[in-house]
Amino acid sequence: MKDVWFFFKKELLESWRTYRFMILAVVFLIFALMSPFIAKLTPEIMKMSFGDSLGIKLPKPTSVDSWTQFYKNIAQIGIFVVAIMFGGTMSQELSRGTLINLVTKGLSRWAVVAAKYLCLVVEWVVVVSSAFFVTWGYTVYFFPDSRSPHVVAGFLPLLLFGLFFLAVILFGSTLARNSYGGLLFTILVMAVLYLVNLFKDAQNYNPVSLIGDNMALVQGTKDLAKLAPGMAIAVVATGCLLGGAVAVLNKKKLA
Repeated sequence: MKDVWFFFKKELLESWRTYRFMILAVVFLIFALMSPFIAKLTPEIMKMSFGDSLGIKLPKPTSVDSWTQFYKNIAQIGIFVVAIMFGGTMSQELSRGTLINLVTKGLSRWAVVAAKYLCLVVEWVVVVSSAFFVTWGYTVYFFPDSRSPHVVAGFLPLLLFGLFFLAVILFGSTLARNSYGGLLFTILVMAVLYLVNLFKDAQNYNPVSLIGDNMALVQGTKDLAKLAPGMAIAVVATGCLLGGAVAVLNKKKLA
């Protein structure tokens, strides 16, 4: 565990020095602020753009609109920003040869994988949780209604999906020779999961359901327990991907 802690501190420091964490935090903060503001301003923008020629009366925005925007931003853009930022997390270490001295001095390779994953998890939890609470605060302020009674239930699957997604990124980065290869692997995995999601019988077992049914959970039209199969698959797959990353790294030449 000393090896993990040592390399974990090194990863956190590098993330801070390279502004990786800061960039990610700013991007997610923008998403957090955009969600309630877009929901609030869209009707006004439509009125200014079309005036009376629109011909229909726009519905009054609600908290549902704000949370819909939040989950759309994270699921469609946010996770891919994460993939771009973290896609070279292991491949860059291997290409630069920075692990050679550490491993020859006794640092175990599994500790490298564990520490990197732990660092990614900490960064993900901090930025996405911060974005969630900012959105929640502004949503309550702008839309004090009761149409989104289960905001925490909607957020938990997103948080868990992120842990699975980070394992995909780390495995792909360990497998690939460069950051582009790791990013391509992540995109391919997501493409396969979305294709599988086209089959109704497979949807409950698909980790992608964790970022697809959030609004149903927020509004209370779907129970969190129904996502249990997808959550279980995500947890098992995360363990397998991390184990696979260790196995691949053990066979990799560091020079």
